[in-house]
Amino acid sequence: MPIRPKSLLYAHDAATGVATITLNRPDRLNALTFEVYGELRDTFRDLDTEPGVRAVVLTGSGKGFCSGGDVEDIIGALFARDAAGLREFTRMTCEVIANIRRCRRPVIAALNGTVAGAGAVIATACDFRVASETAKIAYLFVRVGLSGADMGASWLLPRIVGLGRATELLMTGDFIDAKRAHEIGLYNRVVPGEQLLAEATSLAARLARGPSPALALTKQALDLEFTMTLDQALRYEADAQAELMLHPNFREAYEAFREKRDARFTE
Repeated sequence: MPIRPKSLLYAHDAATGVATITLNRPDRLNALTFEVYGELRDTFRDLDTEPGVRAVVLTGSGKGFCSGGDVEDIIGALFARDAAGLREFTRMTCEVIANIRRCRRPVIAALNGTVAGAGAVIATACDFRVASETAKIAYLFVRVGLSGADMGASWLLPRIVGLGRATELLMTGDFIDAKRAHEIGLYNRVVPGEQLLAEATSLAARLARGPSPALALTKQALDLEFTMTLDQALRYEADAQAELMLHPNFREAYEAFREKRDARFTE
């Protein structure tokens, strides 16, 4: 079935293979509701196999990327739930992150303005973070009496910025500006706000022209190999690389090199 979320904006450029998801509650800095969480979970699940999609951009409308869970629509409502109901909610939020990581397409977060709480973790789960100069980020969970270990933050963040910096960000809940986030490797690129979406989309289009199976396996390996010994990782990579050498993309890259042209990867 076609991807048609109700609470998100979705567009697919068939010419480039880039799909764009836009959080669309600009009057609330794109704060998340139960519905938005559910649709993000389902959309990223579906994007893994959506025909013609080769890369994904995730962004927010208005002045911010995402300010986290909506204080009234989610946080207030959670006080009415029992332990089982709370666990149902937290597991759903974690499924959003799991589906971003399981999606074999490269996912680029285009970050503007406020990137906070659950919004910060969603950005962290993406493969690339392209940010505007105004994109301040904070993992706010301890500020509201919750653990910084939320939605996989304690797994994801140390792998990007290191244990020491991740500890500081998750235990203080402090905002850092775009310059600092770029310095510690949390943001891949920082650009003027008016260039943000174009920069993120250009990166997505470049990745979409690449060999999709090879990129998918690279994404998978970056997650899986953290739990492997070196010997296990070497065996995994040897098997994976040998399999890709049988793929037509490998032959196409060789022929393109010999003919002094750009490779044309059809999948």
